[in-house]
Amino acid sequence: MGTWDIGPFDNDTAADFAGDLDEATMEERESMIRRVLKRAADPPDYLITPDAERAVAAAALVVAQHPDGEPACSNYGPSEPLPELPADLRTLAVGALDRVVDERSEIAELWDEATDGLRWRRDITRLRDVLDPPIPPQEEALFEI
Repeated sequence: MGTWDIGPFDNDTAADFAGDLDEATMEERESMIRRVLKRAADPPDYLITPDAERAVAAAALVVAQHPDGEPACSNYGPSEPLPELPADLRTLAVGALDRVVDERSEIAELWDEATDGLRWRRDITRLRDVLDPPIPPQEEALFEI
C-alpha cells in the first residue's frame, strides 16, 4: 500500500520501523532512534524517501516526550514503551526534519506533487515547532531610537 496518510507512521516504512522498535530491547531503542535521525540529518547528498519516512517517525517519538509535545498515537506506531530519550535528540530531530523538507529530499519532491502536500508540510512544521519553537514577533519596542 505504501503511504496512506500524512501522519508520521502512516506509511509502510515507518510502520516497519515501529515494529523494529517493538522487537528491540529497551536498551537498543534509543540508539535505533538516534541512528535514524543522524542518517537523515546528515545524508551524503540526497535524502531518499525510506530514510526520510523513518526520520519523521523517529522525530515524532522525540516530540511525544517533549513537555509541549503530543503523543505519537497511531495504530501503526510502536506499541512497546520507549526509554526516556535524552534531550540532545531534540536538536538531532530538528536537523532531520529540516532535511526531510529540503530541496535535496526525495520525499519532499513526492509530497510537493501530491494533493495533500501542503498538509504534510504543515505536519512536519508542527513537529519541528515543538522542538524548536519559532520566536514570536516583538510587539513593543524595548527602547526608543
